[in-house]
Amino acid sequence: MGIFTGQKIAVYYERFKSIDVTFTREIIQVTGLLAQQVHLKCLSDFWPCVLFSTSFQRAKIVVNVKSGLLPKLRQANNSVSLRFCFKTSEKGDPLTFFVAARVLGTIPYKGADDVSLLSLQFTQRPPDDLIEIMGRVLDANVNSAKRRDERILITSETQRKLNLLSKESTVFVQRIPRRCILRDMSFSGSKLVMMGVAKFLMDKEAGLRIDFDDPRDSFLVKGKFVRAENVEGKKEMLAMALEFDEADVPMGYKIRLNDFLNTVRADSRIGGPVAGTEAAKVN
Repeated sequence: MGIFTGQKIAVYYERFKSIDVTFTREIIQVTGLLAQQVHLKCLSDFWPCVLFSTSFQRAKIVVNVKSGLLPKLRQANNSVSLRFCFKTSEKGDPLTFFVAARVLGTIPYKGADDVSLLSLQFTQRPPDDLIEIMGRVLDANVNSAKRRDERILITSETQRKLNLLSKESTVFVQRIPRRCILRDMSFSGSKLVMMGVAKFLMDKEAGLRIDFDDPRDSFLVKGKFVRAENVEGKKEMLAMALEFDEADVPMGYKIRLNDFLNTVRADSRIGGPVAGTEAAKVN
C-alpha cells in the first residue's frame, strides 16, 4: 500500500466512519460484494446472513435466529465476527476478511418470527480494504454534489485515464438510438455532438450510454437536452447539452468520474499536469 493510499484511507475513515451505507442492489454491484459469502461467526460456528448496512463502526445483518444462534450468542457473551467477501476482479480470488464485533440488539425483521435484524458494534477498526471499498462509494456520492459542474473535456488523454471505451456513443431520444460523440462529461451532465435539428431536440428526454473498460461497464444516464449550439463548419451537426436527472445517475458512473478527478487532484499536488478539467456548468 502506497503512502498516498494510506493517507486516503485515513481521510476516508475520519470523514465517513459513522455513515451507514445500505446494501441496495446497486451498492452490491459497485462494491463487488459477494452476498452469499457473507457469514456471521460465533465461537466456532458460522451462520449465513444478509448484510443490510455497514459503516466503519457498525453493521446490521439479517439472519435466521431459529438455527441455534441465540444460545450461541449468550454463550459467547454476544461476541461475534462478521465475514465480508468482495469480488476484486473477473479472474482474481475474492477478498475475504473478518471484523470483530458485539451484538448490541436484535429485533424481528419485517415481523417475522424466525428472521431477525441484528445490530453489531465493531470492537476494532475494520481492515483498510473495507474502508477503501466503502470510502470510494461515499466519497463519490459527496463529490457528485460538491463538484457536480466540474467538466471533464474528452481528449485522448482523459479518455485513457477514464478508461472510456470510446468517444463515440449512443443517445436514446424518445427511445430511438442516435449516434453521438462525447465532448465533455460531469456528474451533472454531458455535452455531445450529434446530427439533428435543435427545435426538435430541445427539452426532449434522453438517455446517454457511456461505456468504460477495465473493468467493462456500461451505464445509461438519463436526462434532458437543455441547450443547443451549432458546430462550426458542419450545418447538420449540433452540440447538445444534456442535463442529467440527478436522482437517476448511476453510482458506478459517479465512482468512475470521482476516481479520475481525485487522480487529477493528486497530480496537481505533486506538480503534474492538470489536464482535461474545467469548472464550468454543462448547461
